[in-house]
Amino acid sequence: MRRVLVVLAVLVLVATGCSGPGEVRVDVGPEVVVADEVTHVKVTGLGGGDRVEVVAEATDRAGKNWRASASYEADDVGVVDLDRAAPVGGSYGGVDGMGLFWAMNPPDGDPDQQFYLPEVNGEGPHAVVRISVRDGAKTLATATQTRRWATDGVTDRALTLAKDQVVGGLFLPKPDGKRHPAVLLLGGSEGGMSQALTAALLASHGFPALTVAYFGAPGLPKALKEIPLEYFRTAASILASQPGVDRAHVVAFGPSRGAEAALLIAENFPTLIHGAILYAPSAKVVAGFPDYLTSAWTLHGEPLATDDLIPVDRVSGPVLTVAGTADGIWPSAPAAQLIVTELDAAENPYPHKALVYPGAGHNVGTYPYMPQGTRVYEPAADHTAYLGGDRPTNAAAQADAWPKVLALLRNL
Repeated sequence: MRRVLVVLAVLVLVATGCSGPGEVRVDVGPEVVVADEVTHVKVTGLGGGDRVEVVAEATDRAGKNWRASASYEADDVGVVDLDRAAPVGGSYGGVDGMGLFWAMNPPDGDPDQQFYLPEVNGEGPHAVVRISVRDGAKTLATATQTRRWATDGVTDRALTLAKDQVVGGLFLPKPDGKRHPAVLLLGGSEGGMSQALTAALLASHGFPALTVAYFGAPGLPKALKEIPLEYFRTAASILASQPGVDRAHVVAFGPSRGAEAALLIAENFPTLIHGAILYAPSAKVVAGFPDYLTSAWTLHGEPLATDDLIPVDRVSGPVLTVAGTADGIWPSAPAAQLIVTELDAAENPYPHKALVYPGAGHNVGTYPYMPQGTRVYEPAADHTAYLGGDRPTNAAAQADAWPKVLALLRNL
């Protein structure tokens, strides 16, 4: 009769492996890693064919304990390697070494309307992952790993309207005496400064990053309505002036409405913005939000006409578009391809490419391995929006696209 073992994996922000009673051991790799790094979970010391359940848990910023679990059978030598073993049941299916990370659910509420936000302490945002091997109620082995968004040496500074004429967060990597490509990040229709975690992560990879709010924050418009594109020019100038920034390679980055804004400023300020990374983009100018009878953007004090195709003939850097065919918000996959087609037609000399993922939704980005729902409540519009896709497909798209984003930046 098979003995049933339980491997308990808890997502937290500290990583060490320690063997439990007997011969069973679980290893998760380094104690501390960057939040987008792959973790290789391996259980050894089992009997051949033993069934193992792996349970992942992590406490979020609100104090909720997120959890995922899956059952596995040990191979002939008593090993369960999550990079190679498909679960026989549980929170995700198929071979995916990071499946337990993105498949976690909160203890209450609709998981498809919730998003994991990491805890924050003096070392910045982090998630702690604890992995335990158990036989029933008995713990046989444990391991923990800390996943950090801002690594040692990364600094951050808040930008204010009063001092800087923009609201944002500036994240700078540890100085190394060199100049590096930099990224200006713009959030979407959620408003506020929603891309701070992505900015911190980019700085951890060595890229200076500035994320800005352009509505839905104190001192800014309450809605996405007639936002001056010159506001982003001011932010880009601040970023370009940092000592570790290569001014010739400041890239605009945004998901959804932020992608629309990123493409607009790449086109209109080509001496300052040199290319764009666009997640779930629109190829056209979209109306304001939630008031669709207004214009979202202005340039030189004049509203931009809604539904006009965004020109790309002046874009002075590489463009990467990322989209899913099951986007529930707008047709971002055709838009992603159209942007690249327009760049071809304009004979743009810089690299440009569309990454289109079948079955992925609006949440096709950005960094991978964090659990995200497929629906979101939008207070401004007073409704729940279906973002499209499903969590496994979105997670696979994020895991594939994110390294390509980092490679684009490294190759500038």
